[in-house]
Amino acid sequence: MILAGGSGSRLWPLSREQYPKQFLKFGDQSLFQDTVLRCLELSDISEVFVVTNVAQKFFVLGQIEELGYEIPEENVLLEPEGKNTLPAITFGMKAIEKKFGKSTVGIFSSDHVLDHASSETISNAEQLVTEYLVTFGVSPTHPHTGYGYIKPAEAHGCGCRVSEFREKPDFETAKRYIEEGCLWNSGMFLFDTEVFFSELKTLAPEIYNAFSENSKTEEISEIYPKLSSVSVDYGIMEKSDKVAVVKLEHRWSDLGNFAAIHDEFKKDESGNCINDCDSTLLDSCGNLVYSKPEKVVSLIDVKDMVIVDTRDALLVCPKESSQKVKAVVSELKARNDERALSGQTVYRPWGMYNILEKSGRHNIKKITVKPGHSLSLQMHHHRSEHWVVVKGMACVQMNGDKFFVRPGESTFIRAGDKHRLSNPGKIPLEIIEVQIGELVEESDIVRFEDVYGRK
Repeated sequence: MILAGGSGSRLWPLSREQYPKQFLKFGDQSLFQDTVLRCLELSDISEVFVVTNVAQKFFVLGQIEELGYEIPEENVLLEPEGKNTLPAITFGMKAIEKKFGKSTVGIFSSDHVLDHASSETISNAEQLVTEYLVTFGVSPTHPHTGYGYIKPAEAHGCGCRVSEFREKPDFETAKRYIEEGCLWNSGMFLFDTEVFFSELKTLAPEIYNAFSENSKTEEISEIYPKLSSVSVDYGIMEKSDKVAVVKLEHRWSDLGNFAAIHDEFKKDESGNCINDCDSTLLDSCGNLVYSKPEKVVSLIDVKDMVIVDTRDALLVCPKESSQKVKAVVSELKARNDERALSGQTVYRPWGMYNILEKSGRHNIKKITVKPGHSLSLQMHHHRSEHWVVVKGMACVQMNGDKFFVRPGESTFIRAGDKHRLSNPGKIPLEIIEVQIGELVEESDIVRFEDVYGRK
């Protein structure tokens, strides 16, 4: 089971609420895709379940498709609202039990970095699940104030009984925890369905009863309003006397802020972590720099800073203060600023678009449509659109007619025309779209047909 419903606030402006960090690519694959590949070392794709939400459903399906796999659509479980990890896990465990009966279930966050060598340790821990709820503790590499800690007790099989869970500490307390042999709480689990539901019934009866009374996943919208928001640690793990921890001595990070990203990824000889932008750094060290590939970034005498430059936002802060980014997002939300939710690049089930320029009466986009995909059949009341094909072959449906538009050619859609854009080819279709009218927002879309079920 992969938990993939995060909000994306801790790595703003790289991630946004509508494009959270698990779908970001820091290399060839996103964190979510890497999690899927780790799960496939333990299970077949038919046994992988993803708990997410409606807004992120097509990221999940699309990124699994990019890996060359097709997950059964009933294995993608959509929460109607976020209620923390215990309801999400219960939702997933119910669906797995219904499909496969009594099962052993590994539960992983979709936004963690974890060495693939950990799969053997995780698999070996299955020997404990008939007696214990199993969690995984990571051997600390340094005192970390951003993680909770687990104190092991006596050894049992390949793990240890848990003495206690400890909240995120200050630096001096973290040093003491490590001296006592505590482990970082990774938030990864291995549960037997029978043991889990037995403990859930005893320790969190409200949640157990809500899901038991409405056992069909189709009725999930009736279940969630009844639930409290509670984490699996607080709701069960910290209360149960049937918890064991298995030590992971592998590279792991939850990439909780930009400082963690700096620690995890490749750096130059001065300790600067830089993306593909054209950079000139003079007497500068220990920085995280992210900008557009075509932009020159120059730093002089800058040390231990985070500089993140996107098309619509710029973040500059000391690396040690990067945990405060959530406060920036909260302030943007308080003033209803859309930049807290989405950026200039917007992802859709058919591909994506980049906003190149926008005013009150015009909007210029670069639209990329994946091979074999199409936009909805739609109409606009308040704007016209001019499409110029840059790459690939466009199939255009307009007012019942179909025709092809080649690179360098264009077509015009008037307000009121019923139209659809499709990519019948084998390479991505790229077009430049110029919208002109009284309303150039996504709200001015009337959909008639959509292969993705959107309304």
